[in-house]
Amino acid sequence: MKENKHLTRLSYVWTSNPCYFITVCANHRSILLASVNVHEILRKHWAKSLHLYGWSIGSYVIMPDHVHFFCTDADSKTKLSKMIGSWKEWTSKEVCKKLGIRPPLWQREFFDHLLRTEESYAEKWNYVKENPVRKGFVKDASEWAFSGYIDYV
Repeated sequence: MKENKHLTRLSYVWTSNPCYFITVCANHRSILLASVNVHEILRKHWAKSLHLYGWSIGSYVIMPDHVHFFCTDADSKTKLSKMIGSWKEWTSKEVCKKLGIRPPLWQREFFDHLLRTEESYAEKWNYVKENPVRKGFVKDASEWAFSGYIDYV
């Protein structure tokens, strides 16, 4: 079968310091992520990303069964997939131990979207921050306890 070249992933991004919108889902979409304990663990490991992998982590929202966050390649030290894989590995170990659950915590894959403009970032951030409101968890996005930012807004 002929492969459609326009549908294949780009093997290289031709922009400096690309910014991505990431979604990572809990394994089997388990409802266990939106808690104080998990929030602390995810933040702790996101905060290490710049030093360990060269990726700055921006705004994020933790939903009960998935997380959304933004990240920027600050120094081309590590590929995105390696950074996400390491983050998933270490958060899984710590969360599973803390909650007394069996791994895996995360689904194997993650979803990424390269942001090409400031407008795209604003559009995605508005979608992300309103997620808890759309799901009926809070009336205003500012009330959701499981959101914030690490290195930039």
